[in-house]
Amino acid sequence: MGTLYSVALPVGNLDDISLRALEILKKADCIACEDTRNTQILLNRYQINTKLIDCHKFNEKQRSAKIAEMLENNGTVALVSDAGTPLICDPGSVLLKELINLGHKIIPVPGACALVTFLSAVPRENEFFAFVGFLPKTKAQKTELFEKYSFVNCVFYDSPNRLADTLNTIVELFGSDRQIAVGRELTKIYEEIKTGSVGEIIEYYKTHTLKGEIVAMVFAQNDDGCDESAMKKDVMTLKKQGFSDKDISKILSSIKNYPKNRVYQLAVNLS
Repeated sequence: MGTLYSVALPVGNLDDISLRALEILKKADCIACEDTRNTQILLNRYQINTKLIDCHKFNEKQRSAKIAEMLENNGTVALVSDAGTPLICDPGSVLLKELINLGHKIIPVPGACALVTFLSAVPRENEFFAFVGFLPKTKAQKTELFEKYSFVNCVFYDSPNRLADTLNTIVELFGSDRQIAVGRELTKIYEEIKTGSVGEIIEYYKTHTLKGEIVAMVFAQNDDGCDESAMKKDVMTLKKQGFSDKDISKILSSIKNYPKNRVYQLAVNLS
């Protein structure tokens, strides 16, 4: 049986590729990639002539059979995304699930990832974070996510044309003093990582260019010393009486001075 290598590529700067990744790309019988045109740029840079086949979210199921056949004939296939690490907000899950079910071996080849690259330049009080991938488009969906993860560093991908709306949603939920970090064009010429209050970031981008892929993080809300077990008990008491999650957050924040967003998050999690 052959082997499929899941190979991380640079997120921008083509020098950010490992020697191991280059060796595998050279020796593979085939490279499965999102867009052959994008991958070809990297291969040309390093004079690699390996055959390319497209494997993206619209044809993963179809390609699985072809790649499985290559592996059954003792072939070697390298799976890559357009940038960064396969399966991290990129195609590949369908393919790997099919291959694993067939008993094929998957070997990861680590390297660049926009998520980790960003976090390595953003100071945090602890290592806990929630990565939610690309944010949903609607305000209601964003609100639900941010409320759910308000007490943990919440990391997400976004597009430059939607970031302004996202920042305004954060202000409405947590106020303009909530700390955030925004990274764009990571590892490229115009790389930029800004950390500050959401109000400051909004003002900054009113007069500065906002282009490229966005990675951002809403810092966790500070612990307010509330007794979590007591809060949970109060939430469950009101739930048994038929109150909605929204009403529970209003009642307990008013009567017991619990943080409204935290009560709501707890109520949702206990549903």
